[in-house]
Amino acid sequence: MTGKNQHVVQRENGWAVKGAGNSRDTSHHSTQAEAAEAARGIARNQNSEVFIHGRNGRIRERDSYGNDPFPPKG
Repeated sequence: MTGKNQHVVQRENGWAVKGAGNSRDTSHHSTQAEAAEAARGIARNQNSEVFIHGRNGRIRERDSYGNDPFPPKG
């Protein structure tokens, strides 16, 4: 069973980790890098994905820590 995908999003005074579908942020951080590391830890535990959003709100990076249906070869 996979958990909720984690999103790293900008907030007024820093960056936040928010689980997909959650109404509240999971955690708040002063830098995007700190938030991304926290989101990766959660995603590893839940076998889910991390979506890192840029300042413009668009997804700029995506990492999967779940069971990929088509893992790359080699």
